[in-house]
Amino acid sequence: MPKTNVIRIIETAGINYTTQDYDVTEDDLSGETVAKKIGVDPESVFKTLVTIGDKNSHFVFCIPVTTELNLKKAAAASGNKKIEMLKMKDLLPLTGYIRGGCSPIGMKKKFPTYVDETAQLFDNIHISAGIRGTQVCLSPDSLIGIIDGVYADLI
Repeated sequence: MPKTNVIRIIETAGINYTTQDYDVTEDDLSGETVAKKIGVDPESVFKTLVTIGDKNSHFVFCIPVTTELNLKKAAAASGNKKIEMLKMKDLLPLTGYIRGGCSPIGMKKKFPTYVDETAQLFDNIHISAGIRGTQVCLSPDSLIGIIDGVYADLI
């Protein structure tokens, strides 16, 4: 497996991690399917969502794949009155990542990032390695540290 920017950044930071590869099915990129393919609790697999706040600032939210982002809670956590999802066509130019391979680590620019507080219930969580077909498993606190993130109630 080639090293992704996500893995290079994690290794440079000296963080313990493992990776899990899986076969990608283009017509089903759901996180629940990823969890099943890598054999882990879906609640421990976190998806990365990019949003725009009412002041045109971008924010990143990581939540369990089994849940939906509560936009009111996300707005409150990020200090916005209103927040909306980034349009899919804008994801790659803004972050450098595609749908199904978006990671909170190693985006083109560092955005304020919030991780749902339920991540703290797990010793390790799984996030995208920056490409479809590979997940990185690391401790939630390691993730928070490397992205300068904040835990928040987001679901």
